[in-house]
Amino acid sequence: MVKVGQKAPDFHAQAYVNGQITSISLSEMRGKWVVLVFYPLDFTFVCPTELRAFAEQYDGFRKAGAEVVAISVDSVYSHKAWIERDLPQVKYPVVADLTKVVAREYGVLDEEKGLALRGTFIIDPDGTLRYQVVADLGLGRSTDETLRVLQALQTGELCPANWRPGQKTLGKG
Repeated sequence: MVKVGQKAPDFHAQAYVNGQITSISLSEMRGKWVVLVFYPLDFTFVCPTELRAFAEQYDGFRKAGAEVVAISVDSVYSHKAWIERDLPQVKYPVVADLTKVVAREYGVLDEEKGLALRGTFIIDPDGTLRYQVVADLGLGRSTDETLRVLQALQTGELCPANWRPGQKTLGKG
């Protein structure tokens, strides 16, 4: 299982992106900040609220130089059907982790249930994991907080509690 400060495990997988089924890898995103968003399953209750929230905040993440990538253990065909039916605003990649290898490497796989917990990971342009939060299945995450953390990491400085962009940092970290 990867930990903060370590190189994020690369993956090569199928993804549904902007109406297309394609292959993507983490390594091809080197040079950008990456926000990996693991979620349990397509066609569920909390998951669409999260994918919709990341879609609404997507321009903010892109403006910050980051790519958002969602991942679940569903097939790429399930992603396609779900996004076309319920989430047409989702323009970022949604990765299929049918083998559950990616979820396991990131430490979010619930082996008993066979699905991913709600994991959020921020990876820097060099491929180092800089932030991780794993939450219970019933708790939706805050995209505002995820974007705030990304922006704090990008300062390269020490940031106090509740820091917001435009506020003073505590200096070099």
